[in-house]
Amino acid sequence: MKNIQNIFNRKKRGLAPSKVEGFTLIESLVAISILVAVITGTTKAIQTGISSYIFSKDQIIAFYLAQEGFEQIRNIRDENSLNNRNWLTGLSAVSSDPCWFGPSPAQKACRVAPADPVNGNVAIECGAPGSCPVLLQNVSSGFFGYGYNDISWKATVFKREIMLTQINSDEISVSVTVNWSKGIVNRQFKLRENLLNWQQ
Repeated sequence: MKNIQNIFNRKKRGLAPSKVEGFTLIESLVAISILVAVITGTTKAIQTGISSYIFSKDQIIAFYLAQEGFEQIRNIRDENSLNNRNWLTGLSAVSSDPCWFGPSPAQKACRVAPADPVNGNVAIECGAPGSCPVLLQNVSSGFFGYGYNDISWKATVFKREIMLTQINSDEISVSVTVNWSKGIVNRQFKLRENLLNWQQ
């Protein structure tokens, strides 16, 4: 209203009208559109960053869980050697062992849990490949509190299974697979290493 009055007064005195100050409706809509685009872009960038962080964190945990599974199998082999037993005792020496690599009966998947107070350091049969249970986490102990031995622990998204394949009488291939999912996306980390019978 003040601008209109100013224009009227300038015309009355014979002066040219000054430029109307303030934003027009179109300028306001353009400014709001730019602001919305900036906010939307920033929000999307933050969401992408958080998703990448969560994926990276889960992938690092899966890597360490796979490495831990392999180290437990190596530890069982070493204990067998130190106690003058067959190097595959408790793993895959006979078809009744939890990690039997076949050919008959069918190959088995197994799991190991560090510091299991009930079973000690042994492999436990899961059954057919893909049937191992999820790992549990003791949230009070931090990152390294994963296992199967206490049902009061919190269930995680990670499943770890170990499968052995015989290469020859003194060498096996150890395959440790860690599966997890976030929403509808399934992820997998696989570690494969060969293990030798060093007691021969």
